[in-house]
Amino acid sequence: MREKFRQQLEEMYHQMVVMGGLCQQAIAVAVKTLEEEEDTAENLEAQVFALDGEIDDMEREIEALCTKLLLRQQPVAKDLRRITAALKMVTDLERIGDQASDIAELLPYLQQGDITFSKVHIKEMAEATIKMVTDAIDSFVRQDLPLAHQVMEYDNVVDELFNKVKKELIQLIGEHRESGEFCIDLLMVAKYFERIGDHAVNVAEWVQYSLTGKKESA
Repeated sequence: MREKFRQQLEEMYHQMVVMGGLCQQAIAVAVKTLEEEEDTAENLEAQVFALDGEIDDMEREIEALCTKLLLRQQPVAKDLRRITAALKMVTDLERIGDQASDIAELLPYLQQGDITFSKVHIKEMAEATIKMVTDAIDSFVRQDLPLAHQVMEYDNVVDELFNKVKKELIQLIGEHRESGEFCIDLLMVAKYFERIGDHAVNVAEWVQYSLTGKKESA
């Protein structure tokens, strides 16, 4: 019985890695939609939506596996916290997929503007959030508390980038009032990345809970 439980726990870890990888892909493809010509960008947009669908499917699969582990194996103490944490994490990962789709949906409104100087920081935000999601999932699988704490701290980098983009866009609106609507849409993209960072922090906090029984940020 214990060996079967261990195998199912390993399967849960594997599925969490797969789901995290899909989230990373969705973020990366979403930001590419901002850099490509319209036809190519539309194809990338469709890829983001497809990835979001796969993420939704993974959420259901992991929830079903966790429920099976809770009902049939009746885990205690640390194992119980791990499974409970996984159930909470998949909700945040699913939201990350949704927000990647939200970014892709803004594509038609962003094809009309010149985002050369702001795009650099948007891309940096995307790279930073991908790092946070990757490290958050790794910290769970490896049961690495220091890495989870690093994810929580790294959220400051994403917040600083968001503030930088916001200041740039305010300046652009002041110089080119006709670009106001475009700048608001681009600010929404930055806000979605900032939220993705927040969800990665939530995942890291659940890792901390699974290891210590406490969820408060480090």
